[in-house]
Amino acid sequence: MKFTLSWLKDHLETEAGIEEITRRLTALGLEVEGVEDRAKDFAGFTVGHVTDCAPHPNADRLRVCMVETGSGTVQVVCGAPNARAGMKGVFAPAGSRIPGTGLDLKKGVIRGVESNGMLCSAREMGLGEDHDGIIELPADALVGQPFAAVMGLDDPVIDIAITPDRADCLGVRGVARDLAAAGVGRLKPAKLDPVPGRFESPIRWHRDFPEGAGDACPMVVGRYFRNLRNGPSPKWLQDRLTAIGLRPISALVDITNYVTFDLGRPLHVFDAAKLAGDLTMRFAREGEEILALDDRTYRLDPSMVVIADAKGVHGIGGVMGGELTGCTTETTEMFLEVALFDPVRVAATGRKLGIESDARYRFERGVDPVSAEWGAEVAARLVLEICGGEASETVSAGAMPAWQRQLSLRPERVSGLGGLDLPEAESVRILDALGFEVERQDGRLSAAVPSWRGDVEGEADLVEEVVRVAGYDRIPAVPLERTTPLPEPALTPAQRRTGLAKRTLAARGMLEAVTYSFMPGDLAELFGGGDVRLANPISADLDAMRPSILPNLLTAAARNATRGFPDVALFEVGPQYADETPEGQSLAASGLRTGQTGPRHWQAPPRAVDAFDAKADAQAVLAACGAPVDNLQVTTDAPSWYHPGRSGVLRLGPTVLACFGELHPRILRRLDLKGPVVAFEAVLDRVPLPRGKGGAARPLLQASPFQPVERDFAFVVDEGVPADKLIRAAKGADKALIAAVGVFDVYSGPNIGEGKKSIALSVTLQPTAQTLTDAEIEAVSAKIVAAVAKATGGELRR
Repeated sequence: MKFTLSWLKDHLETEAGIEEITRRLTALGLEVEGVEDRAKDFAGFTVGHVTDCAPHPNADRLRVCMVETGSGTVQVVCGAPNARAGMKGVFAPAGSRIPGTGLDLKKGVIRGVESNGMLCSAREMGLGEDHDGIIELPADALVGQPFAAVMGLDDPVIDIAITPDRADCLGVRGVARDLAAAGVGRLKPAKLDPVPGRFESPIRWHRDFPEGAGDACPMVVGRYFRNLRNGPSPKWLQDRLTAIGLRPISALVDITNYVTFDLGRPLHVFDAAKLAGDLTMRFAREGEEILALDDRTYRLDPSMVVIADAKGVHGIGGVMGGELTGCTTETTEMFLEVALFDPVRVAATGRKLGIESDARYRFERGVDPVSAEWGAEVAARLVLEICGGEASETVSAGAMPAWQRQLSLRPERVSGLGGLDLPEAESVRILDALGFEVERQDGRLSAAVPSWRGDVEGEADLVEEVVRVAGYDRIPAVPLERTTPLPEPALTPAQRRTGLAKRTLAARGMLEAVTYSFMPGDLAELFGGGDVRLANPISADLDAMRPSILPNLLTAAARNATRGFPDVALFEVGPQYADETPEGQSLAASGLRTGQTGPRHWQAPPRAVDAFDAKADAQAVLAACGAPVDNLQVTTDAPSWYHPGRSGVLRLGPTVLACFGELHPRILRRLDLKGPVVAFEAVLDRVPLPRGKGGAARPLLQASPFQPVERDFAFVVDEGVPADKLIRAAKGADKALIAAVGVFDVYSGPNIGEGKKSIALSVTLQPTAQTLTDAEIEAVSAKIVAAVAKATGGELRR
């Protein structure tokens, strides 16, 4: 929303400067995005009077001009063909920076003649492309007067951001009202007096909507004008439109644009001679088209409101008018449209057609419903003043929607909700200044909401208005009271899991990926999903919510492989979707590794990634999130997208915490990805939360001064017995002494027996009370052998 300072002062009587006004606008929530002050660019450029102009003695195309500047007479060498004695132009003294070229002007000697300054062209001033001659100023311009003041360029342009709820500030008057309420000045009375009609309008309005759809255009007002002179609009009007980036077209069109930005009331004018009888507001018919004012033809559908006569459609309701009935400089008879439209329908129509217009911008945010009446009067006054002619009586169709609302405000709620302790009288003054009619009833304030504030719907909105205008900077900073001696952590253990998982996987050399939460439906089906389909996908091939993160990571790995990077390690932590219910969404940490384990090295050749790499990643993530990794069971019932026999599942009882292993070859073929590829999926939501225990906290480090003891055991077991089963049995033999158990060798072959294998364990014994004796060590060893034999049937290898 742009406007000039002088335009604002048409509505606001104030002595405040531009700095104070912009500061208050931002404080009111009307954030100032920029201020363009052309006067600063033209500082030092003044009106110069050429008192004498003689040919240059050494150049045919140059002239030597004597220029009176108001502070003396200087000599200027000029090459403009229109330079002559008696004219007035733009004088730039030596030392000036020329706006159009960016050059610094210096004193100089041109063909042997001294030149002290410059007479400037439009292009040199940055005001156009004309460089054929210097700018000629009006004869009555005062010598020495600033050039910006003469040309009306000393009026700063203010650009503010308007939030969607503040439709009332899409007109300069609404901005002025806010400033007046904030004490920056006094709001001037609006000129909304009726303009009497001289004759009966030959064109009438009609509404033709199905029952129950009348809110598409609840009311429309019109007025007929005759004997008009539609030439160029006055300079003041053209200057204001140009300042905010609009191109002046003709007086009638410029008036509609001016009222749109001045009062937030969009209008439209029809050339009445081009209309075929009365106008009707209705829905478009299937197949209808319109050539709009932007010279584009739009195909309409029955959800769109149009303005039509007997010949066809001449306007898209609330969006844009038609070219065939637009006003031109030959227009002498005009019919004015002042309508109300349903904001939702206007927004939908504009979005479907791809039209952005100032009218749509305001209608879809909601215009003042009363403006349907006074808008016709304001437009009539301007048309008669600028174009002459006569105005008819107003004609209308429909009825104004009920907009009246009465809200109550408890004065103490300003402090309770807004945190600002204001006297009741101050709250009343602010609301009155904003247009609310306030009365006191039964200990409360009763406020009648003005028609232009469709965003105010409850008591909280009234509090917001009071606090906003009083100033958010007046709200005192109040520290929060502590409910405990120590501050509570900002995140719960469950909320911290995402960060812990990411840091753990990054520390293991994996790169984080961020992929879409959706994927192709046929790919989702390979991973047990595809049921959660999107009704409006962003792309035809992204039509299903992801049942697993792995397919997107595999797609990323395939793209890397085709570009010469076959060895990647990627992970992502995010949601995955089993079904459409909230319970079907879970937080997962998934990752994959492809190709080789690391870069080539002369001392240790790289190896292909395997299922144990993925298992280690999964265990690291679960451990970081607090899962009891030492107590997890490993089973081989991994999902179908994993390779059978080269994959596993990490369980805590019946709960599956993670899956890991090599991916199935058919999955790799589907994605055109060469193996091996190993992956894991850990469901972080299933990790049990730590239990709160009373009593003294256990120390994080329990160091022992006694030497640990390591003993190795080799057991012969059936070939199908997993090593994990032996580790668990050995750990459980004596939990107080056994600190760690690990596998260091697996052997199968001669001297072991058919269908057998040997698994060697390294057991670390850590005493805490005293050094272990040989007898104690032997006793623990016996317990280990017995526990393993009972759990697995294994025998100690001899």
